[in-house]
Amino acid sequence: MLGKQLGNNINDFFADYVIFDFETTGLSPFDGDRIIEMSAVRVVNHKVVKEFATLVNPEQPISPDATAVNGITDDMVKDAPKMKEALTEFIDFIGDDILVGHNIKSFDMHFLKMECMLQFDGKVPDNDYVDTLLLARHCMPELAHKNLTVLAEHFGISIEGAHRALTDCLMNQKVYELLKEETERFENGDKTIPVCSICGRRMVIRKSKFGEFWGCTGYPNCKNTINILK
Repeated sequence: MLGKQLGNNINDFFADYVIFDFETTGLSPFDGDRIIEMSAVRVVNHKVVKEFATLVNPEQPISPDATAVNGITDDMVKDAPKMKEALTEFIDFIGDDILVGHNIKSFDMHFLKMECMLQFDGKVPDNDYVDTLLLARHCMPELAHKNLTVLAEHFGISIEGAHRALTDCLMNQKVYELLKEETERFENGDKTIPVCSICGRRMVIRKSKFGEFWGCTGYPNCKNTINILK
């Protein structure tokens, strides 16, 4: 669970894993920014089975820029657990599972490593991890932007409540599962995927309350759709 160095970045697809996400006071743990919200979701056989979420008292002010994004204020965290207590619960929750998250290689893993080094005598989680941003870059080169909300909207997933840690975990779990299908199509050069007659981009299967349909990967700039013939 805790070792001398972080685990490996192994961008692949698994049936069992833990999705996690942090909200922070700013953008860099190397400049003194801290975690203010931790969330994680355990997935077994592709299904969410357990959730973890807690605010964290960083014992320092939250930047206005951070509050503008995630809506978390100093008043909201003043009575929350402090870092060591919250981090201990988080580490217990993730166990030895594969970790999954969006942009975690460049962001969340740095915060996790820094806080664990401070709280646990230099020891850090040695779980291997998957970064869904890197997966999306591999299999969806046609998307100009690949942040989590863009991917969620692309796949027809609700983004209501985005930028709070637990909501982002649940959103990203759906994105991760759909990226597996997208990767298989991309790597197999699936010729059965239609091309948008308006902008020329690939179509992707999306879901609505009326069933599945082909939607353009140029969405929202191109909203072309094709019915799936049964």
